[in-house]
Amino acid sequence: MDQCGQLADTHDKWDLLAALTHAAEEFGLSHRTLGVLKALMTFFPDRGIPAEPDSAVVFPSNRKLMERLNGMPESTLRRHLASLTSIGIVSRKNSPNRKRYARRASGNCQLAFGFDLSPLARHAGQIFDAALTAKSQAEYLALLRENVAVLRQKLIEATSGQAEDLLESVRKLLRRKPCKDALSQAAEALQAEIAALPAAEEQSPPTLPATGLSDSGSQNERHIQDSDKSVFDSEEHMAADKKNKTQSHPAAKGSAEKGVELADVLRACHEFQSFFPGQLQNWQQADRVAETLSPMMGIDMPVLSDARAAMGRKDAATAVFCILEKMGTIRSPGAYLRRLAQKARNGQFSTAPMLQALLNGPVQQPIAS
Repeated sequence: MDQCGQLADTHDKWDLLAALTHAAEEFGLSHRTLGVLKALMTFFPDRGIPAEPDSAVVFPSNRKLMERLNGMPESTLRRHLASLTSIGIVSRKNSPNRKRYARRASGNCQLAFGFDLSPLARHAGQIFDAALTAKSQAEYLALLRENVAVLRQKLIEATSGQAEDLLESVRKLLRRKPCKDALSQAAEALQAEIAALPAAEEQSPPTLPATGLSDSGSQNERHIQDSDKSVFDSEEHMAADKKNKTQSHPAAKGSAEKGVELADVLRACHEFQSFFPGQLQNWQQADRVAETLSPMMGIDMPVLSDARAAMGRKDAATAVFCILEKMGTIRSPGAYLRRLAQKARNGQFSTAPMLQALLNGPVQQPIAS
């Protein structure tokens, strides 16, 4: 750390620690090194650290520091103390025998040997500037990350699940902590893919029908209101929804008439109970469990919402449970659920064969190719 050359005023030690935490990467500090610095600060009785050299010396033994650090090994403690002194955040004031102690006279500490915290106050301006810069960079990175997520969702909606390799690579990128360059490259790739789409696949702004809004369940089921807890509460609503789906997709008529019973799902699917032990009492509970499991399985919320709109919440929850049962045979659960949603829109999907395959045991073909 560069020397400022001018003494600054007293600075709050916890404000300095918070700033160093934000700028840890700038100064090459790990969270454990910061933990050792925090332990040293606890031995300084005042909250404000003065800038005058040798005015903020603490002299705890390694044993006391190890106790305050929940039993950190002494070799690890020595390494982090050496890191703090080499960076210049603290300085050593060694006694002739290199022991840490203080000499007192009339009850006051007149001479102390140990670690001097005053460099923190002298470099406070540099520390706070670095913290502000780090926070600005983090905010920019968050905005860039959000832009990539928006572009990815736009591509999903525009291609109905195509461009899977790019979408999958971006999904994996967003699950990590990518750097600015990786996010910029992902944004450029997504923008290029969107720009290359045929004009026929471009999204047109939604318009209201000339006759006004309809109360048809088959039209309204694309509006997804996750906070609506009464979606499964009405048997009449479920029956009307089932009837409308049958009329919209004649090819799935037999499946819609038969329907899927929760008891069949519970008999065929058991893996979800490893995360949510206990008996599911109704479809509303099943829907909530499926929504919680989806991110753990690599299924993004927009993909689950799209599946709910295409096949209804009951079948979407059933599909999630079935996919969890066959996780070992499905390379990309999110892409697989998108394909099922597309089939459901074309009236070519039913959860009955998936459940039957699970009930018949391992001799059946896996549900994913």
